[in-house]
Amino acid sequence: MLPRERVFTALDFKKPDMVPVEYCTNPVGFYEHGDNLRQLFSLYPADFGDASSIYVKSPDKDCFDSDGRYHEFKVDEWGTEWEYRIYLMRGHPFKRPLDDMENLAGYKLPPQPVPEPGTKEFALFKDNFINHKQKFFKKAGWVGILEQMIALRKFEDVLMDIAMDTHQINRLADMLTDYHAETIHRLLEAGADAIEFGDDYGTQSGMLISPERWRQFFKPRLAKLMQPIKNAGKKVLFHSCGMAWDILGDLKEIGADSIWPQLPLYDMDELAKECKKLGLAVAIHIDRAYTMTHGSPEDVKQAVDAAFKAFRPDLGGSWFYIEVDNGFPFENIETLVKSVARYRSTVGAF
Repeated sequence: MLPRERVFTALDFKKPDMVPVEYCTNPVGFYEHGDNLRQLFSLYPADFGDASSIYVKSPDKDCFDSDGRYHEFKVDEWGTEWEYRIYLMRGHPFKRPLDDMENLAGYKLPPQPVPEPGTKEFALFKDNFINHKQKFFKKAGWVGILEQMIALRKFEDVLMDIAMDTHQINRLADMLTDYHAETIHRLLEAGADAIEFGDDYGTQSGMLISPERWRQFFKPRLAKLMQPIKNAGKKVLFHSCGMAWDILGDLKEIGADSIWPQLPLYDMDELAKECKKLGLAVAIHIDRAYTMTHGSPEDVKQAVDAAFKAFRPDLGGSWFYIEVDNGFPFENIETLVKSVARYRSTVGAF
């Protein structure tokens, strides 16, 4: 199988010729590990793309404070000023354009991130998709309503607005939904195999809002965004950190084909059983907060073994997702990649 076919096979809960693997091209990993990481990814290629040729530049000298620590402020295209303390990692909102919701009336959404169909820019964009799909699975986009709202307005105020069902928070959510709908349209026109969604709905023990309120506020909007993707015969990949057990069935109902969960919060055997019952494939992401950052190589190997045993990606319905964040010891990264590669070598031997 070509890598692209392998991923489709796994998403359809069919047995692939080998366990699928995805490398996230998080730039901070390449900044910290450089050629070592590129060589490792080259030796053990994955199925979503070639991650062995990523290069990132070093920060400018004026991005460091008087103590020599990286510290930078940047304003994004949405008008939010972000404070960054770790180079190439997501920062924290410092100033938000909608902390005063009276600003909503005059607020303008940024230009679309995907060129307009019919333009020369779009033709080049589409050519990149076509070339990628000659071998690899092409996912695209990052569709999030809650995450974008809390980048534009204080986190606690957004939650209060949703709880109170204010007119303004509904207006903002509708604006974002329409914006994402146009992005999705353009990505489908370009030929994406899948559109990725990402919204963190949970804490470490439960949801940020009640499942009932989530179903009232988010579910119809997400369904509207997913429907054109399903109509086009493409896949919907959904990421949500935090405990989202209560809405897994809802996500499947409105069109999600897979979930990328925060595994340490769940009983993996129960999660695997539930997702298989729902027909919801799983991106297996080994714990980064402790195991990859503070654990030993043996901890990493055991985590991979436990995840394989729970989800059995050799039989379809899941794949290994590997992302290198800041602070991962290289020996842990190497153990992760090689441990996963061991399960790729002979499907059906376990």
